Amino acid sequence: MVAVSAEVPELGTDLGRDALDAYSRVVSSVAAEVTPHVASLQVRAVGRGGAVQEGAGSAVVFTDDGFLLTNAHVVGRSASGVAAFTDGSETPFDVVGVDPLSDLAVVRARAGTPPAARLGDADALVVGQLVVAVGNPLGLSGSVTAGVVSALGRSLPTRSGRAGRVIEDVIQTDAALNPGNSGGALADAAGRVVGINTAVAGIGLGLAVPVNRTTRRIVAALLAEGRVRRAYLGLVSVPAPLPAPVTERMGQRRGLRLVEVVPGSPAARAGLVAGDLVLSVGRTAVSDAQGIQRLLFTEAVGVPLPITVLRNGAMVDVVAVPVELTDG
Repeated sequence: MVAVSAEVPELGTDLGRDALDAYSRVVSSVAAEVTPHVASLQVRAVGRGGAVQEGAGSAVVFTDDGFLLTNAHVVGRSASGVAAFTDGSETPFDVVGVDPLSDLAVVRARAGTPPAARLGDADALVVGQLVVAVGNPLGLSGSVTAGVVSALGRSLPTRSGRAGRVIEDVIQTDAALNPGNSGGALADAAGRVVGINTAVAGIGLGLAVPVNRTTRRIVAALLAEGRVRRAYLGLVSVPAPLPAPVTERMGQRRGLRLVEVVPGSPAARAGLVAGDLVLSVGRTAVSDAQGIQRLLFTEAVGVPLPITVLRNGAMVDVVAVPVELTDG
């Protein structure tokens, strides 16, 4: 018997040094491209009882005319603040729109800003892919950390008043994040911003809101109306594989398993129950939470929505009528 082993370059070898040098070049290149577009935010708001509340975080310039994207929890109830860039420039900004249920907010600088960062598509990420976080943790401007996408498809619960929602398809990374990184950029190896850093999930783990089609719709709504109107079904789901016979019949490998149906919600009134495996919504196959969420914007309120599920091995068709999601 011949033993076969995979050779891993040691750090002391030329090959090991070359690998580290290549890694360093990618990280430094991304940092050089992204850092100028990331601002440090300082905000102040008057809370209940007249108490002044101050906060800090980061933001990413995403248009050439001075709009920046950050987290809703960074700006909170503030109407304005100050943005500072790594070139030493500062500008006051005004809050344009806030959406606590996606933890995204848009602000606009009153003076000039660096040009927009390049936005990517988080839907193209894969686990293990190199990512670089740029922000202002603990007040340290222009800080850069690097790591990998350690998981995809995570969920992050959010709340606005009494309305709750789960941000789906959140990016998990082991790039070090600390207070102040919130609102900053998570970029891929090409320097494209694929996420907005939002939370520290634990030691060595951070979460970022993905930049994708759904995010772009949210941002467009914030720019146009200052808020996001959503349709509400009242269900929580996770991706799940379909049985082989269903896959062969429909050409679809995955669906969405309902893990919770809110009592009294449109989904419950339509007859959906926990355990159902959702195959299609609005006559379109769905395999991830975005497949449903991208349908649940203003135009879906009050409009009958056909849903097909697999229940106990049988196809079941129901019709749900989404209502507007409110925080009341």
